[in-house]
Amino acid sequence: MRLPRQNKKQREGLALLAATMLDVRSANLMDVAASLPRQAERLDMRYQWISRVLGNALIDVDEVMAPYVRDILGRLVGDGRRLVLIIDQTQANEVQQAVVVAVRVGERSLPLAWRVKKTQGAIGFAEQREALEVVAGLLPEGVRPVLMGDRFYGSPDLIAWCRTQSWDWRLRLKQDLLVFEDGGESTLAECFARGERMLTGVELTGKRVPTNVAMVHEAGHPEPWIIALSEAPTVHRAFDYGLRWGIEAMFSDFKTRGFGLEDSHIQRADRMDRLIMVMALALFWAVSTGMWAAVHAASPDEKKTGQTSPRTSSEA
Repeated sequence: MRLPRQNKKQREGLALLAATMLDVRSANLMDVAASLPRQAERLDMRYQWISRVLGNALIDVDEVMAPYVRDILGRLVGDGRRLVLIIDQTQANEVQQAVVVAVRVGERSLPLAWRVKKTQGAIGFAEQREALEVVAGLLPEGVRPVLMGDRFYGSPDLIAWCRTQSWDWRLRLKQDLLVFEDGGESTLAECFARGERMLTGVELTGKRVPTNVAMVHEAGHPEPWIIALSEAPTVHRAFDYGLRWGIEAMFSDFKTRGFGLEDSHIQRADRMDRLIMVMALALFWAVSTGMWAAVHAASPDEKKTGQTSPRTSSEA
């Protein structure tokens, strides 16, 4: 039992909701209510019950998720491989955005912590930091993850935060960022144009946050990857950034190819927060079942292939 301190009715309600959502594969509350195995015959009564669960302020999302997060992180580091964490933002519906910290599992990701905000734009560093600090508090002792993020997250504030946590990072940078090196000032685009592709110990923007930078430009791509990284810059380490795409598969699970989060029509941020939690629990159950089956009920071919976690170039 993962939530022994949770109120029994709350625990049973969350389990029922997650199981029903996994069954109907929909975040539309009317769809969930129609399939909810409760004694209430009327659809509107089952819908009201779901609304009460999602609106219950006594259900703390971070507390509910904590044992699941500890379990999956513990499993992933069990074979000694690097934890790949990813931060990104997705539109939950027409008025709400969610910034999510996830962990890569195989070719996909699982959500670990998130923050929901009513906004049409990007969610700022304060909310990013809140979600990241939740994850930092749940990491197995002595584990040093690597954080991936796209251009919005390649900020001096996030790099400085990673440094204080002793995390590694692969964060894509915007080309117009100022960079300071050996007393000179330039932009990353100007450095790239001069052929300066591997920058060691430079400082970003007026905040002068130190980082290394690697730049790679593959043929056929419209623009280069400019990647801030904690270790010595190399082409291979820059390509680690490609592991970030695991979160896109997870967002597809949440939305168009999965639960259809955007069809929930929930307007309150706290209820959206708990709805994402229910979807996250459903995903954790499904992935955990698959991980258990891969170990205990694998076919001969599956045993030969094995299930591996992604490596970063620093482990190769």
